Amino acid sequence: MAETKDVAELTADEARSELKRLATLIARADQAYHSEDAPQITDAEYDRLKRRNAAIEVRFADLKRSDSPSDRVGARPSEGFAKVAHAMRMMSLGNAFEASEVEDFVASVRKYLGLDATADLAFTAEPKIDGLSLSLRYEDGLLVQAATRGDGTLGENVTANAQTIGDIPTRIEGAPAVLEVRGEVYMSHPDFAALNARQAEQKAKTFANPRNAAAGSLRQLDPAITRARPLRFFAYAWGDLSAPLADTQMGAIERLQALGFTINPLTRLCRDAPEMLAHYHDIEARRAQLGYDIDGVVYKVDDLALQRRLGFRSTTPRWAIAHKFPAELAWTRLEAIEIQVGRTGALSPVARLAPVTVGGVVVSNATLHNEDYIAGRDAKGGEIRGGKDIRIGDWVQVYRAGDVIPKLADVDLSRRPPDAVAYRFPDRCPQCDSTALREEGDAIRRCTGGVICPAQAVEKLKHFVSRAAFDIDGLGTRQIEQLYRDGWISEPADIFQLRARFGAGVQQLKNREGWGEKSAAKLFQAIDARRRIALGRLIFALGIRHVGEVASNMLARHYGDWPSFQKAVTEAGDRSGEAWETLIGIDGIGSVMATSLVTAFAQSAERASIDRLVAHLEVETAAAPDTANSPVAGKTVVFTGTLERMTRAEAKARAEALGAKVSGSVSARTDILVAGPGAGSKAKKAAELGIQTLDEDGWLALIEDA
Repeated sequence: MAETKDVAELTADEARSELKRLATLIARADQAYHSEDAPQITDAEYDRLKRRNAAIEVRFADLKRSDSPSDRVGARPSEGFAKVAHAMRMMSLGNAFEASEVEDFVASVRKYLGLDATADLAFTAEPKIDGLSLSLRYEDGLLVQAATRGDGTLGENVTANAQTIGDIPTRIEGAPAVLEVRGEVYMSHPDFAALNARQAEQKAKTFANPRNAAAGSLRQLDPAITRARPLRFFAYAWGDLSAPLADTQMGAIERLQALGFTINPLTRLCRDAPEMLAHYHDIEARRAQLGYDIDGVVYKVDDLALQRRLGFRSTTPRWAIAHKFPAELAWTRLEAIEIQVGRTGALSPVARLAPVTVGGVVVSNATLHNEDYIAGRDAKGGEIRGGKDIRIGDWVQVYRAGDVIPKLADVDLSRRPPDAVAYRFPDRCPQCDSTALREEGDAIRRCTGGVICPAQAVEKLKHFVSRAAFDIDGLGTRQIEQLYRDGWISEPADIFQLRARFGAGVQQLKNREGWGEKSAAKLFQAIDARRRIALGRLIFALGIRHVGEVASNMLARHYGDWPSFQKAVTEAGDRSGEAWETLIGIDGIGSVMATSLVTAFAQSAERASIDRLVAHLEVETAAAPDTANSPVAGKTVVFTGTLERMTRAEAKARAEALGAKVSGSVSARTDILVAGPGAGSKAKKAAELGIQTLDEDGWLALIEDA
């Protein structure tokens, strides 16, 4: 059945059915957890469902549902309470399950902010309480409203109940005129045991765990019942404020403590990822003795000004992450190693395992990452797993830790078969027998077959019709595989020739397995509807390595139309001169991505395939930004030197949003040079050419009112 299959093995029909099943299960779990205070599944199982749903949406982007759990936070408020609209949305947190993901989080924050490894960057680390999120609003020191998180936008008004909790002051002194305190309502283990004992004596409902008991107690329609329940409250954040609490996360938490709120005593300030991970392991070791439930550690950027710069994604902040405690582990036998080939030619090893249950799910496959991982090395040649390699026949430890695709944690050398031999990673593609090369600095070996490799061809076609690309209704993974197998399509241009190639097409297609006259006719209509396409979608659909959806839209906004984009990338092919400098100067487009672009357009076979495709399309001009009040619209701007009030990426993004073109080099076409401290040859050249030169303050003054 689909629910027991690895994501990589699902067909499109199975994926569609699985997404429907997952949406139903997750919605039911959200309702039970957030609205009914009666969870039906464990947190680990819930995380597994969410991660499986997300992984299927990545592989089958065209099948993402309008009610996708990926786009939701919490659940709708109960009908038993009045609704409260949060002044500031109550967000959820992204999750990390491994130390490497925490390190990646820190690195991503530094990269976004433009901070190198030597710059100070502190984080707070605090236990993640397993309770019920609550928002408390104080006006002129008086508690006027308490609300549950609900769906993040609308919560439930539980003010009368919150006023009965001893840890929640009803009046505070010295606070801002408006103060919204956020935290977690929970119940200690001893109080939970005593409550359940009383409930049992009275032949009343007992609770499954402290979180259920706390949530059910807070959400009683009769505040007298809440008053009789031993609820506690930890404050850890804030929402709407009339004046700042402090300049840092730690300072603000300490300010809340001074105002009379209880904060978690295990909250620490950490200077780097090793300190964060050390505190995580310290909390994990104390977990059983804390006296209340936690399910991980939350890390937050300490500097609140940096938090504001980092901002939010759709449902999570960029400046915080929850490091969850590990889930179950299991041992099983590695029966085979299979090599899969992706659309960029990447050879990805997959472990085929003797089926084993991990976290309530039967696992038969696990990722092996790359050849270094199999050999017991990391990307820099250092040892992992104590240097133990992975061999067919080995007994391996499997873990999920919230991941949809399981991973291997360890190898039991004492059970290694005497005839087991070191795995030799292939240097030729298993699909087309082309040479598989590993470039210097790359962890992945790639097939060089390109368009002649059937695996790459099929994966490129799947990417081409995915949701963020051409999004052709009725043309999903199964249909692509069938049409390719039958020789009807081999490249994207063939999709737009199907009707012409087979006349009306419907009669031939409707007799194929899975097709009827109506579905065939609808497919041709859907294909025709995509002959007009946005420039950003087209660039993304080409499936060029390193060029994702965000970068594709950046390129579209910069160049405006297909002829300009094509001409610029072609002219940049020599990787020198103004075209190349302009390309790598675009915000988010570095030399690695630019090299992939020019390489794709320089290869005769790939370029011919692109040209054949575009001949069937009407490519829309990218929408220009609103530049009615912009003093730099249409001008070419170059940034050089060190910017002190913003990162280079922020400066470029702001300039492009105002309709300017940002270049990486100075030429006669340059209109403005923004020069910070350390500006060198570019400032000299601008002076020689008579180009307007501004310092950072001058630039900000110029665009201040735009």
